[in-house]
Amino acid sequence: MKSKYSLPIEGGLIPNSAPKDIIHRYERINTTIFPTENEGVQYVADQIISSINKYNETICDRDEWDEDRPFILGLTTGRTPIGLYRELVERYKRGEVSFKNVAVFSLDEFYPIDPHEVQSRNFRIHEEFINHIDIQSDNVHIPDGRTPIENISQYCKDYDKKASDIDLMIMGMGEEGQIGFNEAGSYARSRTRLVQLSHNSRKVQAKAFNSLVETPKMAITMGLGTIMKAKKIILLAWGENKSSIVRKVVEGDVNSQVPATVLQNHTNVEVVIDKDAAQFLTREETPWLVGPCDWTPKFVRRAVVWLCGVVKKPILKLTYQDYIENSLGELLEQGRAYDQINIDVFNDLQHTITGWPGGKPNADDTIRPVPSTPWPKKVLIFSPHPDDDVISMGGTFIRLVQQGHDVHVAYETSGNVAVHDDVVVQHIDTARELGYGDRCKEVNEIIASKKTEGGPEPRKLLDIKAAIRRAEARAAVRSFGLNPDTNAHFLNLPFYETGGIKKSPLTEADIEIVVRLLREIKPDQIYAAGDLADPHGTHRTCMEAVLAALDVVKEDEWFKHTHLWLYRGAWMEWNLGMVDMAVPLSPDELIMKRHAIYRHLSQKDIMPFPGSDPREFWQRAEERTQQTARLYDSLGMAEYQAIEVFVKMF
Repeated sequence: MKSKYSLPIEGGLIPNSAPKDIIHRYERINTTIFPTENEGVQYVADQIISSINKYNETICDRDEWDEDRPFILGLTTGRTPIGLYRELVERYKRGEVSFKNVAVFSLDEFYPIDPHEVQSRNFRIHEEFINHIDIQSDNVHIPDGRTPIENISQYCKDYDKKASDIDLMIMGMGEEGQIGFNEAGSYARSRTRLVQLSHNSRKVQAKAFNSLVETPKMAITMGLGTIMKAKKIILLAWGENKSSIVRKVVEGDVNSQVPATVLQNHTNVEVVIDKDAAQFLTREETPWLVGPCDWTPKFVRRAVVWLCGVVKKPILKLTYQDYIENSLGELLEQGRAYDQINIDVFNDLQHTITGWPGGKPNADDTIRPVPSTPWPKKVLIFSPHPDDDVISMGGTFIRLVQQGHDVHVAYETSGNVAVHDDVVVQHIDTARELGYGDRCKEVNEIIASKKTEGGPEPRKLLDIKAAIRRAEARAAVRSFGLNPDTNAHFLNLPFYETGGIKKSPLTEADIEIVVRLLREIKPDQIYAAGDLADPHGTHRTCMEAVLAALDVVKEDEWFKHTHLWLYRGAWMEWNLGMVDMAVPLSPDELIMKRHAIYRHLSQKDIMPFPGSDPREFWQRAEERTQQTARLYDSLGMAEYQAIEVFVKMF
């Protein structure tokens, strides 16, 4: 299912308003930005198919081509190419391309690992791509993680020789700029070899292997020198979690600590990214530095907020000189004096602040972000996992309930794979101690029956884990007065229920579940997690399900006055230049939110997938909202304990 999610864009760089060399002058690699991953995937698929077909058309020229040599395609694995592989398979099925005369070389493989293990690169590339096309098995080359250690040096040397004439290399990169498993400090001329994985890289991969202990410590990877021998390279990146590293690779210096920067030295390389991954590039983050812009009110606010951060002043203290010295002279040419811009932006930002997220009854709502009618409102909060609601917008959730609105929360997935086995044992043991039956032996046998670490778990075990998470979510909303029996809905979307980390694509079955709930509740307000990270992650997939369902119900009479508000996850926050509503929280409300988060005991202290951030969810949530309050304060607004912010999609 194609992506429907992209944020509304207001203002920005005017297309073709300046020569390309000026617009791209901060970039050291040819970079193409698409609004969504899907559009980027279409573009790259076109290039791959065109290259293969052109090669096959010219192969009869014996003076230039060896008719026995196939087109050689270098490929990566991981989450980045998932959409591309699906698109290539679709194109193959439509008859647009044949892979009979194509050889593929995979960048890397864990070591040691069996190719049939679900975490192996071999398994992944076959499952996602190779098994669905007409490629000849002899033309599939993936490093063999079973190679005896005494033979590994010669094996890598032989693999490197075979992979030294790649026509087109497609790859992604890690969040620290790794390409393949070339870690920070890799030699620019390195060849295919066995490498030691860094602790951070293993932590990233541990999600697939169920634990850090089970994650391989080594890998076989093509070297940077091998990669650089490819005739053409396309580097892919999707989602905001890649935005920081994209800027370093595209606009930074060549640096051995960021291996992908070596691509700046290649003569035929292109970086293909979506808007989310591009957000820190100069032409996206501060487009007024590179060319003429369309100065809409929201875009003006974004520029002024940026300027305040640069000169360390609140809005109303900005001067004419501040604008001129920081490349915002064009803004002053729009017919307004700098002090009037200051006042307009100050008022605009101040009007985003409201203590009434559902609207204030019997109030003049001319400058309020939410209309006063109808009141009370029917509100539906979509939570991708059973704790995202209280973590990400718990204070607003609590206020909506306490202000008398009919609030419903829909937990889109069960969250079952995010519960440790030890937590299950503890719950079953508690039931035994309370005299509700002894199921400890049975549950321990189910846990022991798990066949492969990181693979699908037994359904009985998943059902117990899902029940634990449902009980926690019910306890959380009950803590601030919501009736979980009538107002908490557990959707258990099928795409999530694979039993493992890898999820299925979104289908009509998922969307229909959301449609039924929407038509049952008929909400006036909808809140959804608008995360911009991995397009194939659970949050993004859940967002796509909501948008697809809204597309189905858009002609319903009740929908005409419905508004969709987007909140963020526990790690990132909306840029204040985008914010449409800011809900301040008092110290007591912040504590109430914290206590609701505490109810999710299975996610406290021992989260299975904590990432690189050691803080617990409640700490991340509080520090994020307190930082937002400090930003408002620094811009000259009133000082609050914490603030949750939202973007209005429609």
